[in-house]
Amino acid sequence: MVNKGVLLAFCAYFFWGLVPLYWKLMQHVPAIQLIGHRIAWSFVLLMLALLVSRKFSEVRRMASDRKVLRTHLIAATLLGGNWFIFVWSINSGYVVEASLGYFITPLFAVLLGVVFLKERLRPYQWAAVGLATGGVFYLTITYGRPPWIALGLAFTFGIYGLIKKTSFLNSVYGMAVETGMLFLPALIFLTYQDLQGQGAFLRIGLKSDLLMISTGLITTIPLLMYASATRRIPLSTVGIMHYITPTCQFLLGVLVYQEVFTTDKAIGYCFVWIALVIFGVEGFLFQHRRSGLSDTEENRAGA
Repeated sequence: MVNKGVLLAFCAYFFWGLVPLYWKLMQHVPAIQLIGHRIAWSFVLLMLALLVSRKFSEVRRMASDRKVLRTHLIAATLLGGNWFIFVWSINSGYVVEASLGYFITPLFAVLLGVVFLKERLRPYQWAAVGLATGGVFYLTITYGRPPWIALGLAFTFGIYGLIKKTSFLNSVYGMAVETGMLFLPALIFLTYQDLQGQGAFLRIGLKSDLLMISTGLITTIPLLMYASATRRIPLSTVGIMHYITPTCQFLLGVLVYQEVFTTDKAIGYCFVWIALVIFGVEGFLFQHRRSGLSDTEENRAGA
């Protein structure tokens, strides 16, 4: 029987992997307006979820701390930037490059841990980071420019994860606070756009209106599944399953949207993919050895 936590994690990552299909349905709406709606409707749904689960007062109490507010204000800014880059890239025909951003995010996060948290990398981890860096440099030469979309996504999401590590709010509570901080600016912006006659909501058809309202659902549903999964299975398993998302996005870009994927690009991506295989296998073997040593020590203590 499939572990429920594994199933929830798979569904969350698979959902995120297919989300370009959703954003493509709204190519006619400016990306900045889509982000405004995503923030607004996500905040409304998260507040409803907290009220129904009777967690609202608990979150409000925890979020009243100034340090927590400062932390999540930075996180909210990074999250908004990440969402904008992703939605703009999808609707501008850069699905493949966006997938690269999420392929390299875990490796970038590891590097951030070394720089800011003084974590130490093992030799094979350094090899993986080096290979991925080489792949990015190769793609820079191939493109004639750095892959800014991929780097922007990796940077914003990597720093976002680093900031979140300093907070004791879980992913759902944290995003409720973050979307709450962005809610008023988003509402003011959407109202201004509407008054200028440039707003898309309630102007271009019922289908588009429903899709914009549903941006809250496509944000909160996988988030809730992910949050539930992390409570049920080891983070190492969650981390390995992360690659489901960019793999789906990459396949959509190449097979569905027919984006150009030359041999030169393939070589650069192969550097990154090999790095991820090394990183994943090394991490799995390290965890396996460590759990084996822990079992041995427990057996000795019991003897």
